[in-house]
Amino acid sequence: MGMASEFKEFAMKGSVVDLAVGVVIGGAFGKIVNSLVADVIMPPIGLAIGGVDFTDLAVQIGTSPKGAPVLFKYGAFIQTVFEFLIIALALFMVIKAINRLKRPSPTLPVPPTKTEALLQDIRDQLAKR
Repeated sequence: MGMASEFKEFAMKGSVVDLAVGVVIGGAFGKIVNSLVADVIMPPIGLAIGGVDFTDLAVQIGTSPKGAPVLFKYGAFIQTVFEFLIIALALFMVIKAINRLKRPSPTLPVPPTKTEALLQDIRDQLAKR
């Protein structure tokens, strides 16, 4: 089997294709969440605590040899943590919904067959002796 045909067999497996689709959708979802956090969630939070833009929060910890300030950008970190929490919550909700769909529906117990019922009667009669 040639390398090209092995690669084709590998690439066309369902799990590989599903993974590729998941990565593409995940990348797009990440952009949506970044926009949600940066443009919708963080501005009201910043306004509520005194008009702070989280992306601008930083502490200068020195200067580079070229004279540019070296910044510790903790505001960007806070924003990234919010993005992570939103993505984690969304994934949790999706997985919870999938697990609910996978859960077997409760079914009524199947009545025993005539043979099983007869064997149960024999067992009960023997237990009485």
